[in-house]
Amino acid sequence: MSSSDRSQPVGVKGTYEVRTYGCQMNVHDSERLSGLLEGAGYERAPEGSDGDADVVVFNTCAVRENADNRLYGNLGRLAPMKTKRPGMQIAVGGCLAQKDRDTIVKKAPWVDVVFGTHNIGKLPVLLERARVQEEAQVEIAESLEAFPSTLPTRRESAYAAWVSISVGCNNTCTFCIVPALRGKEKDRRTGDILAEIETLVGEGVSEITLLGQNVNAYGSDIGDREAFSKLLRACGKIEGLERVRFTSPHPRDFTDDVIAAMAETPNVMPQLHMPLQSGSDPVLKAMRRSYRQDRFLGIIEKVRAAMPDAAISTDIIIGFPGETEEDFEQTMHVVREARFANAFTFQYSKRPGTPAATMEGQIPKEVVQSRYERLVALQEEISWEENKKQVGRTLELMVAEGEGRKDGATHRLSGRAPDNRLVHFTKPDTEVRPGDVVTVEITYAAPHHLLAEGAVLGVRPTRAGDAWEKRNTEAAAKPAGVMLGLPKIGAPEPLPVASGSGCGCD
Repeated sequence: MSSSDRSQPVGVKGTYEVRTYGCQMNVHDSERLSGLLEGAGYERAPEGSDGDADVVVFNTCAVRENADNRLYGNLGRLAPMKTKRPGMQIAVGGCLAQKDRDTIVKKAPWVDVVFGTHNIGKLPVLLERARVQEEAQVEIAESLEAFPSTLPTRRESAYAAWVSISVGCNNTCTFCIVPALRGKEKDRRTGDILAEIETLVGEGVSEITLLGQNVNAYGSDIGDREAFSKLLRACGKIEGLERVRFTSPHPRDFTDDVIAAMAETPNVMPQLHMPLQSGSDPVLKAMRRSYRQDRFLGIIEKVRAAMPDAAISTDIIIGFPGETEEDFEQTMHVVREARFANAFTFQYSKRPGTPAATMEGQIPKEVVQSRYERLVALQEEISWEENKKQVGRTLELMVAEGEGRKDGATHRLSGRAPDNRLVHFTKPDTEVRPGDVVTVEITYAAPHHLLAEGAVLGVRPTRAGDAWEKRNTEAAAKPAGVMLGLPKIGAPEPLPVASGSGCGCD
């Protein structure tokens, strides 16, 4: 029996599933989409529904070359399912929708709604309009209609939350299409940001991540170059907020006052994701990046002087047009000098509409692959060496949910250290919930995780753990409702996780 034949509780329009691709901005947007759909009367489809929902929403990314193929391949797999289920609806949003617009319904005429990055709040209305008019609705706004954080949200975590502080980007990197799709930077009022954080903390959240396409350019709207460091310090005064992170900054705007705010604000974590993209000055110039190798390494040196235990990660693009072997060796040099905890490494791929797509000197695939493998091997070695330095340290971990794929088999739990390193630890006799804090001693290091194999040294129950428990208790006790035996009509969906660290375009 298909889900369209199954009966629904009174007041529920149907089920929804949200599939998310791309960066953290997309993940946060998907939380908004889920909140909008639930506010409109839809119910999240069970885990693993794989398209067996009344409404399936694709929140897309346009940064990688295969983004189009991935979307149309997934849409193609849903076409026969939609044919068998009258009333099922498919919506496509995000960066690829903003870029392709009408092309999507031409290539996949079974899509019901196409919406862009600036009008995600319109999704429920567009779904209803498509159902009533029985034709596809394509609505792409050219500028932001409402700041995303003003929309309802279905948060994926009870203990950690994204908080958007700006949207859009004023940079003009030659490889990046994001500014064209998300528009110029628009900053949110500081008071509104802090009010949202205080509300989240009141609900039990103990960790927040400040989000922006170029997060440390915050304040450019109002002409205050120190607005971001002031925001970090203000976060430090919010009682109950234990951990503050942010992503992703740009080296151009990373000023000394931000480093000082990080070092001097106890709840701002010693972790920094600083996109490098290339270590070669000529390539950085061709990328239209507004810094050079010396400037980048200077930032790393200052951060390490202020926070010796900081874990620094990065994004790197290999094979940008015109990149020579000497250019590549400069990137390897920076990686050796910076000693990143980890690096998200991408092979350059053309994006139509970007200046780099038509540049001379496109690098053969086999050359790019060889350089990529050499860089990954170097970074793997450095990541392991840096992780080995953690052995013997006593760390406070925030217990995480779903981070350890083998936890069930190994009788371990997983958590994040202050510097965001992933640690698997022995399950204690005391009950421990996601959001609670445990103290452990690191006994073993692998390139991408740490182990604490001894007994847990301490367990601190938290309000965040209480919030996780409350959410899960309420979900388990949720009544099935009065079943009418009516077929479902129209609906939305659940939320997956983005791959990688982000767009790689900051």
